Amino acid sequence: MGRHMAKTGQCAVCRRTFPMSKLHKVGLLRPRLSEMICEDVKDCAADSLICDEDLARHRRRYVEKLLEEERGELSELDRKVLDSFEKGASTVQTSAANMLDRNPTFGERVADHVASFGGSWTFILAFLAVLIAWMAVNISGLLAEAFDPYPFILLNLVLSCLAALQAPVIMMSQRRQEEKDRRRSENDYMINLRAELEIRQLHEKIDHQMAKQWERLAEMQQIQIELLERRDQSLGN
Repeated sequence: MGRHMAKTGQCAVCRRTFPMSKLHKVGLLRPRLSEMICEDVKDCAADSLICDEDLARHRRRYVEKLLEEERGELSELDRKVLDSFEKGASTVQTSAANMLDRNPTFGERVADHVASFGGSWTFILAFLAVLIAWMAVNISGLLAEAFDPYPFILLNLVLSCLAALQAPVIMMSQRRQEEKDRRRSENDYMINLRAELEIRQLHEKIDHQMAKQWERLAEMQQIQIELLERRDQSLGN
């Protein structure tokens, strides 16, 4: 036949059949992770196979257990990172989605614009110009009758109303800014935690590979010693 059927194997956890490209040997996994899998699955050995889905689920449990040992009870942010870690999704994309999950209302947008304009030099200079013009018109006698003569009671009333309205609007904008800062902090924490988990996983993989290489080197050295001993024995005879 022109084509060969792809090799398949059975997952020791879910007992389903998968191509060998989607299966992993339990003995080649990290020691603590393989121990956890063998504790959950009966008749699990080093040559047993596990599929990608079950491996991701057990890896998530393994990492969750490590975090609980280090930090105690896990927060909601920790669980979100673990979910993205299990699914293989990017935490950066998840964080960006959390930042854009709600559009500001009309009132919130107005509050942001008012706070932005009220804290600018444009507002300060325009406000000073209006005050000077108001007082100049009422003092200089440009009008036949001043609409707000000294001591400018109407001006004081306008300023009091402006301050009373501007203060809560600015507080609304500050509350929204605090919410944005809180979300940024949470996103930074999630990204840093994901990076820590990835680095820890890489360290464990490297340590595991180094241990395997040392075992192979020791085995090769033992074979070489045996060959040398046989050669010496054959030369002595």
